[in-house]
Amino acid sequence: MIKTFLLILVILLPAILLMGYRVFFTKKGKFPSIHVDSNEEMRKRGIKCVRSQDREAQRKEKFIKK
Repeated sequence: MIKTFLLILVILLPAILLMGYRVFFTKKGKFPSIHVDSNEEMRKRGIKCVRSQDREAQRKEKFIKK
């Protein structure tokens, strides 16, 4: 049981540290934004956040009904 736990710890600890290298070991360490609106390529293609698209559609629908 303890051998298994130690083996898992030896495997997971370096993996977590390597995945979070930029966050843990750099001065400007922060998690990258994965939001659609903050992605330049998505903006170029006109792809927006679902919430933003829904909000725009609701505004257009209210405008058309009046």
